[in-house]
Order: sequence, then C-alpha cells, then structure tokens
Amino acid sequence: MTQRIDNRSRRRPALAEGKAPATFTAFGLAAEAEPLEPGLHVVATPIGNLKDVSFRALATLAAADTVLAEDTRVTRTLLMHYGITTPLVAYHEHSNAAVRERMIARMQAGEALALVSDAGTPLVSDPGFKLVQAAIEAGIAITPIPGPSAVMTAIVAAGLPTDRFFFEGFLPQKSGARRNRLAELSQVPGTLVLFESPHRLPEMLGDAAAVLGGARPAAVARELTKLFETIRRGTLGSLADTFAAEGAPKGEVVVVIGTGTEEPDDEAVETGLDAALATALERHSIKDAAALVADETGQPRRTVYARALVLARRGDDEA
Repeated sequence: MTQRIDNRSRRRPALAEGKAPATFTAFGLAAEAEPLEPGLHVVATPIGNLKDVSFRALATLAAADTVLAEDTRVTRTLLMHYGITTPLVAYHEHSNAAVRERMIARMQAGEALALVSDAGTPLVSDPGFKLVQAAIEAGIAITPIPGPSAVMTAIVAAGLPTDRFFFEGFLPQKSGARRNRLAELSQVPGTLVLFESPHRLPEMLGDAAAVLGGARPAAVARELTKLFETIRRGTLGSLADTFAAEGAPKGEVVVVIGTGTEEPDDEAVETGLDAALATALERHSIKDAAALVADETGQPRRTVYARALVLARRGDDEA
C-alpha cells in the first residue's frame, strides 16, 4: 500500500514539558526553532560558503535530537558558526546495519534525527541512502530539507545545456575501466556531470577527450562557492591540454561535459585495455592477467582473455 503523507496537514508537535526551545543564531540574532516531527530529516548544507545554508536547515539542525554527520568535525564547524549545540553522531560509508538499526529504533521511539553529508545534499554520491531506505521500510517519515548542491551549482555555471543531464558521480580510478565507462556514457543524450579527485583530473580529462572526442564542450568547476572558485570552460581537448601542462589543481572538482556528435572512439577504448593488460602481463600469467583486467574494466573475461593472448603472442614474436 502506498503511504501518502502531506506535510501541510501535519500538526506542529508540541514542545516536550520542561524542555527549553532549541535556538540558533543568524545575523547576530537568536532565533527559536519549532519542534520537529519524529523521523528522519535529510538536510542539505553548504558546499563551501557557510552563508548558503537556509533558515529551515538551521532550524532543523537546532531542533533535532541528534545530527548524523558524515564527518563530525566538518559538521561541527557549521553548527558552531550558527550557535547550534545539537549532539553529533558519525554516520558514513563504513557504518554497518547495526548502526542503522539503532538509529531506526531511536526514531521509532519518537526522536527526530537530522542527516547531513560533509557538503551539499545528502545521498548525492553519499552513503546516506541505506539509512533512508531502512527508515522507509520501517514506516518512518522522511522529510527533505533542500538546499546547496555541487551538481546543480556546477551545471548552471558551466554554460552547457541544462534541459537534460546525467549525474555519473566518480568514474573508475583505473584508465582502462574509466575509458570503458566513458564509452558507455557517450550514448547519454544529455550533459554529463562528474565528480573527480584533483590528482586524477588531468588523466581523466585526457581519457574523456580520447573516448568522447576532443571537440566536446566542457567545463571544470573548482572550489565552488569558496574564496578561490574557478570555472574553466572550453573543449575536452583544450582542457585536457591545460591541466596536463599545469598539473593537478587543488580543491574539490566538478566536471561538466556537453553532448557531442562524434561516435565513441573504439580504438581509444582498446588502447586503454591494451595498456592495462600490458602492465598485468608483466607480473602475472595470461589467465590471471586477463582475470584481473576484466575485473578492473568490467569487460567480459572471454574478450579480455582473447586480447591478452594476442598481446602475449605479439610480445613473443617481437622477442
């Protein structure tokens, strides 16, 4: 049965007897936060600039019984800035089912818990979905508190079409697997939005230019909303050349790639596979090397093994 919940019809919960109203501070003034309904409140927080937080987010964080944070040190900075004293509990990708069960039990007992990530909207490239899923299965109300998002911030500043886009998150770390995934993404009929680690950015842009085509329009957004925010726009080819020359940037990075008319470069994908196999064959047998590379790239083992045989024979002939 579908459960229908309309927040507009909910009654505001009364403050527990003997409990002082929760407060937060903004613009130098103290404000009282209304009590929260029991359940899980998923709260978006700033991605860099603390001024981007909403009043509703502050009120929720202040009134919650506990804030579940990806990194309590990061979230504590936000809470202290706005005079919020709500207790913090760590909830991250390593939190197991037992942790979730304890949180579910607390909400079933009538508590209101707020879930945040280190920055931006929780559950977007973030482990919080398991807790939300468990709460829904337990019949617990989920209340989203919208706000900052690195994905949306990057895409509106990139200057690329926004009518249709696909968020990929992080690509695989190894070049061979990354090129295979990029080849799959080449068929997406819309703008691509990716997260990337700064130290992998030059290599990733090179792979993207090779597989998707260097003429594709793209943008690299770094340190969004922060003091040293920069947005580089150009083609994949020009951006790959720029970062190859400059080296890895500092700070958090979002890459936005526009659509293109070029077909995916099968030769580039094969080159990535060959490079991965060549490295693996230096230390392993043909069978083991093929198995390792197949796991890394996601390609069928039979295909990878056949290619490994070709490379091994070629190496024998050259020797």
